[in-house]
Amino acid sequence: MNTLQKNQKFRAALGQGKLLTAMAAHNPLCAKLAEEAGFDAIWGSGFELSASHAVPDANILSMGAHLEMMRAIAAVVSVPLIADIDTGFGNAVNVSYIVPQYEAAGASAVVMEDKTFPKDTSLRSDGRQELVRIEEFQGKVQAAAAARTDKNLLVIARTEALIAGQGQDEAIKRALAYEEAGADAILIHSKQKTPDEVLAFINAWRGKVPLVLVPTAYPQLTEADIAALQKVGIVIYGNHAIRAAVGAMRDVFARIRREGGIAEVDKRLPSVKDIIALQGDAHMREVEANFLR
Repeated sequence: MNTLQKNQKFRAALGQGKLLTAMAAHNPLCAKLAEEAGFDAIWGSGFELSASHAVPDANILSMGAHLEMMRAIAAVVSVPLIADIDTGFGNAVNVSYIVPQYEAAGASAVVMEDKTFPKDTSLRSDGRQELVRIEEFQGKVQAAAAARTDKNLLVIARTEALIAGQGQDEAIKRALAYEEAGADAILIHSKQKTPDEVLAFINAWRGKVPLVLVPTAYPQLTEADIAALQKVGIVIYGNHAIRAAVGAMRDVFARIRREGGIAEVDKRLPSVKDIIALQGDAHMREVEANFLR
């Protein structure tokens, strides 16, 4: 399936009201494992990519670094890629320049948030977030929608009003303004430890476009719960790949040091044969047999 077909299928699935699931990935191997597990899409997470480089999620890495990772991920999976483009790496001019590049790299959707550039992580402990003016972000959404060559590429606008402590009225106001500007979906985010804040937003939502949730802070909200709301189109698991990787590596590394060797650890790990299969070795051998005789 080429990118145009993938985009068309993804937009159609979103329009049918089915709840789609996306798993975060910070490299192509993560993405392949997520597809293998049955997720509908890959979340090309800026947070995960920054964490994998051991730098803060604050636009420390360049747009080019993120773009090239998205290209590498899109090349190895058949499911749609949702690219996290943070704040659009600047103003509406920057957005109009980078959206076609993400589209060419194989993204089926871009998600852009209404914070100032350079951004700071939504997970910062002191809760401080600076949002741009509504009109400024509307311009960025309009620029993104106008810049795509395939109209099936989804433009998802993310409002951080709840994260910034500005309340539900402001969040609704912003979301409706972004829908008016051409957003195909609205990502509403909260870091409250219960889903109450987000559920209140969903209940109050009267827009025509579907919502997108990232339930990292409130894991008790299941996919069945979310689907029952009938207003959410996509649920994104935003940082579980990097957390799983860190947890597994810490455990394995500590056990090797504690036990003074790999004899016991090795029994619990995927085999090298498994890793070689994920690398696509069989396809390489097939090409080699057909063309390098």
